[in-house]
Amino acid sequence: MSYLYNEDIINEVRDKTDIVDVISQYVSLKQLGDNYKGLCPFHSEKTPSFTVSEEKQIFHCFGCSEGGDVFSFLMKHENLDFTEALVNLADKAHVKLEEKKADTKADEQRKKLYEINREAGIYFYRNLFKDKAALNYLIDRGLDSATLKTFGVGYAHDSWNSLLGFLKDKGYKEVDIEKAGLITHHKKTDRFFDKFRGRIIFPIINTRGLIIGFGGRSTNNQNQPKYLNSPETPVFSKGNNLYGLNIVKKHNKTDKIILVEGYMDVLSLYKFGIVNSVASLGTALTENQVKLLKRYAKEIYICYDSDKAGRSATNKAIEVMKKIETSPKIVLLPDGLDPDDFIKTHGVEKFNDLLDNALTSMDFKIKQKKSEYDITKYEDKINFLKDVSILLRGLKSPVEREVYIEKVSIETDIPSEVIKQEVNRDNVKKDSYNNFKGKKYNPNYSNKQGTVSRENISPVQLLLKPGHVTAERELINLIINNKDAYFRVKGKFSVDDFLSPFYRTLAEIVYSSYEEQETLDIADVLSQFEESEREKVRELFEQRLNIEEDINVVDDYIKNINYHKINMKRESLKKQINELDMKKDKSEEDLGKFNALCLELITIDQSLKIY
Repeated sequence: MSYLYNEDIINEVRDKTDIVDVISQYVSLKQLGDNYKGLCPFHSEKTPSFTVSEEKQIFHCFGCSEGGDVFSFLMKHENLDFTEALVNLADKAHVKLEEKKADTKADEQRKKLYEINREAGIYFYRNLFKDKAALNYLIDRGLDSATLKTFGVGYAHDSWNSLLGFLKDKGYKEVDIEKAGLITHHKKTDRFFDKFRGRIIFPIINTRGLIIGFGGRSTNNQNQPKYLNSPETPVFSKGNNLYGLNIVKKHNKTDKIILVEGYMDVLSLYKFGIVNSVASLGTALTENQVKLLKRYAKEIYICYDSDKAGRSATNKAIEVMKKIETSPKIVLLPDGLDPDDFIKTHGVEKFNDLLDNALTSMDFKIKQKKSEYDITKYEDKINFLKDVSILLRGLKSPVEREVYIEKVSIETDIPSEVIKQEVNRDNVKKDSYNNFKGKKYNPNYSNKQGTVSRENISPVQLLLKPGHVTAERELINLIINNKDAYFRVKGKFSVDDFLSPFYRTLAEIVYSSYEEQETLDIADVLSQFEESEREKVRELFEQRLNIEEDINVVDDYIKNINYHKINMKRESLKKQINELDMKKDKSEEDLGKFNALCLELITIDQSLKIY
């Protein structure tokens, strides 16, 4: 028995396959203008006459006249039948194929759903021009009848079953209308109701001109969601389609597509002559939608709303495009405006200026970070530098990284060398961890910036924190009660590493005694302290420990102490930076010192994160 695949599945495979990518696996192609050329694989030639059109997704050889789409190429080149070529490409495009007998019920049902959607679209469209309030709403929004006709915009009466009655009169059954997503079943009353009521209707049309779903915008009902879209159906998948793509395919003569958020944005731009905009369908941008965009344009512009939600959506879209190796440009709208508002207020010329000045993804992210800080303040400038360095560190191209380092330097008045050092600290965290964790800690460690060395930290004279004092006491207590702990500690933690004068003195006595004799003589140790401090020494000698457990926390004590020392160094640096920042007449030497201290503070902050 013969089998076939329905047309929608075949088109999905075609839409998710780039003919240039496929043919490039067999033919060396070179881009010439909008097309690609190479030596024809179907006949012998020395001068390339084999042409591939990325826009039209076809190939043609002017030498032997072979031509067709991606299926034709694979069938001819690999000697496959259509089904074999389809299976091959579907596998690469991650499209699940399900064999179906010819004229199956599922195929008939899909055909019926397209018919129902078409009838519903006509019904909504006619309603719009009969309802003055709905039509005036759109006219007041700046739209004209030509735009409304092009997109087939309509209106759903504020009625429970007007569409249902219309479609039933056409002979369609409730079960099929429900599968099209146009009515909803109420279980308690066992009745069906129109899904779209009192809404402007935007038909969602695929690139083959078929209505696959609808979007509805409320005009005045505050108790309903502003937008309502068709549910997933056998003919409609939100993540695999884009609103307005059918118009772009038909009218766009450029190699650019503008991605906007809403239906009204697409309509307003079109009305002003910008025919290359599309909108996602009420969900976050998907990878399949990006692949569709790449099919129809080389350059993608993201022009989302300028509010917080719009910026967040832009960042998410950038990351999705990054996965598909696409570098979009970001159109920045003034605060509080969306594309619809902007073009009506400022006109098409100003909108085109925004396109001309669109930012790269990295420029957009840097600008966002900069807006979060007041870089006239030293601490904000430091935090901005740390954040932007993480962004720049993610750039794979060294040239691109250098360019952005210079741009940030100019914009912030931070020397490029300072930024470069921070950006290139890829292994700082790993190095810091290896040097500070447990027994690998080296108290004399100093990196190239010379910021975390014992020499830099130990002289700091600040009020010791209770946690620091406790850690020093517990560490010296463990050493007093267990010589094995001393041997474990001495190579990692010297006498000078104790910041408390009392515990530093005690450590000096204990360390020296252990080097000269097997055990500690408490009387000898006590004799070296004033009477007022001897009681504290006695308490340490008399405290009983669980040696097996406590010796294992030696490294934790050391790490705790080092954390407090580094933190005290940080407080000292902040004080010095603040003093320089408050200075009215700064010399070149002051500026140099300020930048060096800022970089040192950043390094210390990195070290503190390890703990």
